[in-house]
Amino acid sequence: MRKFLVLLALTLAAGVAHADNGLLYLGAGISRDNLKDVTATAADLNSTDWKVWAGVRPISLFAVEADYIDLGSQTVGNPTVSTHLSYKAFGAYAVGFAPIPVPYLDVFGKVGLVRWDASGGTTTAPPIQPAGGGGSSTPFLSLSDNGTQFAWGLGAQVHVGNLGARLEYENFSIRNTNGANVVSLSVFLNLF
Repeated sequence: MRKFLVLLALTLAAGVAHADNGLLYLGAGISRDNLKDVTATAADLNSTDWKVWAGVRPISLFAVEADYIDLGSQTVGNPTVSTHLSYKAFGAYAVGFAPIPVPYLDVFGKVGLVRWDASGGTTTAPPIQPAGGGGSSTPFLSLSDNGTQFAWGLGAQVHVGNLGARLEYENFSIRNTNGANVVSLSVFLNLF
């Protein structure tokens, strides 16, 4: 009888965990972004920014997700010349969930495409003005680049009811850098 009750409890727990996997879900969180060897600034870009994402999970082992990541910005320069760059990315992924028998926990991997955008410019400092004279920086060079690259990621999420939290890693290439490495911590809501 005891074995039957344990088996019944495990079956009900698995059913509850399956019910927690929403068909449509939305998430938002913070991301720690790392772009190495940015050519335009001859520096690394490390920033803490934000991310939003949404997904559709028609079956428990598969989902399709889209996300937007603000990858941050940086200004590098000296008293006469300054370069400012800003990066962002929009991605679409196919997500596979591992069939692990632990309620409320999902482990996943994802592959897809990311459309990234870099914008900014280089300015020169104003010439020295006599006392009382004003001056402003002069635009020198406008920088704009974008591309679409293969992307992959992996992570884990926990969920109870309609609420959950996710920790994940994403990686993709960005031209004129050694690529983007993004670690994010998000909360999400299963809509239905």
